[in-house]
Amino acid sequence: MSTTRSIYITSPEGETGKGALALGVVDLLAREVKRVGVFRPIARTKHSTPGAPQDRDYVLDLLLAHDGVETTTEQATGVHYEDVHADPEAALSRIVTKYHEVQQNCDVVVIVGSDYTDVAGPTELSFNAQIATNLGAPVLLVVSGARRSSEDIRQLIDVSAGVLASHHATMIGAVVNKAIPDQAELLRTTLQDSPTPVWVVPDDPLLSAPTVQQLADAVQGELVYGDPELLKRESLDVIIGAMNIDHLIDRLTEGGVVITPGDRSDILVGLLMAHSAKNFPSLAGVILNGGFQPPLQIARLVEDLGLSLPIIRTEYGTFKSANLTAAVRGRVTNESQRKRDLALTLFEQCVDANALLGALALERPAVVTPLMFEYDLLSKARTERKRIVLPEGSDDRILRAASTLLQRQVADLTLLGDGDQIRTRASELGLDLSAADFINPATSPLLEEFAEVYTGLRAHKGMTVDRAREIVPDVSYFGTLMVHLGYADGMVSGAAHTTAHTIKPSFEIIKTIPGTSVVSSVFLMCLADRVLVYGDCAVNPDPTAEQLADIAISSAATAQQFGVEPRIAMLSYSTGASGHGADVDKVRAATELVRQRRPDLSAEGPIQYDAAVDASVAASKMPGSDVAGRATVFIFPDLNTGNNTYKAVQRSSGAVAVGPVLQGLRKPVNDLSRGALVQDIVNTVAITAIQAQSSRSNPS
Repeated sequence: MSTTRSIYITSPEGETGKGALALGVVDLLAREVKRVGVFRPIARTKHSTPGAPQDRDYVLDLLLAHDGVETTTEQATGVHYEDVHADPEAALSRIVTKYHEVQQNCDVVVIVGSDYTDVAGPTELSFNAQIATNLGAPVLLVVSGARRSSEDIRQLIDVSAGVLASHHATMIGAVVNKAIPDQAELLRTTLQDSPTPVWVVPDDPLLSAPTVQQLADAVQGELVYGDPELLKRESLDVIIGAMNIDHLIDRLTEGGVVITPGDRSDILVGLLMAHSAKNFPSLAGVILNGGFQPPLQIARLVEDLGLSLPIIRTEYGTFKSANLTAAVRGRVTNESQRKRDLALTLFEQCVDANALLGALALERPAVVTPLMFEYDLLSKARTERKRIVLPEGSDDRILRAASTLLQRQVADLTLLGDGDQIRTRASELGLDLSAADFINPATSPLLEEFAEVYTGLRAHKGMTVDRAREIVPDVSYFGTLMVHLGYADGMVSGAAHTTAHTIKPSFEIIKTIPGTSVVSSVFLMCLADRVLVYGDCAVNPDPTAEQLADIAISSAATAQQFGVEPRIAMLSYSTGASGHGADVDKVRAATELVRQRRPDLSAEGPIQYDAAVDASVAASKMPGSDVAGRATVFIFPDLNTGNNTYKAVQRSSGAVAVGPVLQGLRKPVNDLSRGALVQDIVNTVAITAIQAQSSRSNPS
């Protein structure tokens, strides 16, 4: 590891969006090193009055919530503004002390400068420069490109660089954030001759859009109707609705919040009808001002419609409500998945990661953390985008995962279900699925083709076209046939269906790779410092020796697909020649079959788990083995052992278990747990896309 262990992100002004840029830097570094720390030298002002509400530092909240960061709020906080005002020298001394406490436990620390809440201009930048110098941290400067010409931006960067240099701080690059989108490319060209790299990130209105909840808080409103969960949706526009509905309806925009008098029942009813119509914009909320409640008949109508659209009541009038909402600034927060995904995507697209890492002189360690592995999955899937079909388009987790996958450009997606209903729900959740394709199996023109193909595949079982027409509209069969016929490269399902419902069609339709007798599964076990492969933990209850050999060979191929060098341990309750009996003999026979069929693979068995992973145990039980003590692929003798072992390791060690990953099929189909989280779905889609990239996924 280089002696450079930190980066200081600062600005010469407020409202530059450096918090979103800092999130991108944290995400980048978390892929490269094991322990990323976060430090805020000057946090937002604290309140000394007992019982007074604390002013939340939204930047700290955002960064500390990242999976790759383990720093606590107390550890990450240096001093507060009043400490600097009271005694700058003492504050600086305190900052240095607290920073080194964080640094001792981290491989790299992301330091985020102050926010210009109390002081503006060169004075605050100068103090940030002093901090950076005292912490030995190179500086990444962030300036705003909003409403500025390229010459103005160049001058601001030059002046800021001079301030930093005057305090002996080293600037390694600058980011022009919130640049006017249609001028971003021109800016890049204009600034490319700068002494240090300058990266340009275009503005996106979504990043500064407030949530409906923030608008409700601004007007001290209360939710009277609708789904509280949808208060998290971003408001992309605020519309004053005091005119007649026939004029107002033309002014509605996607994601807009309408402020209207609470006694205008005609407007409220018209807004609800427009929101429900598929050819009109989906609103984010309605604010009823003046303190009025809708009349009883209208209230009953609203309730009977069962709409989830948030309707908020406030005591304020139209003018004050409009002023208060106009003053609300949106932030990139961890609660807004869409904003977070967008911020990370813009950073990845616009900032040269290799150049930034080179400037920091960071070396990637040999260990592979779960976060590194997850990022590598997304990165590898992105190199050759594949189309993945998601049959469960009505599940909110699938929609959230789809939004992330599309925003991060991991895969192309087809969602099965009623397209209008899916789009409506996605809009309510504040998700962008515009890049996805939608197919309703019940009405698709592909039905007849699929029925005929399925009839041919199952003719030996007496299948008829009429019966096939009843079967193929099922989302699992429809999605599997899409993969089989090349309309999609892979399928991921199981969030709302059983494992059997998900994978049974693949056994009937896609079938196994030639030379492989059995479909099996592995879990990619992401430990604190490495990734291991466990198989079979989900499909085959009691495999034969021949099937165990197939599972081992398939698992080795899967390991290689995901960057794990395969060293196969054929597990048993005894090691080497010490044990006898049917169970041990099965493993011994399977090991010999692996060696005969694939002499290029390193395989050892029968071997106990401790001898497979612990070098000292291996030295006494199986000295001279290439696998013992270094195994990466673990083949369990039966499902009972495999399933219990992966869960025991997962729960007792905190390992991240990615899977099950199905293997042995001609084309990839993967099953989700019905308790799958959004990130689980994202990872499984990436895995499926990587499997589809492999030549082994192509039918022979």
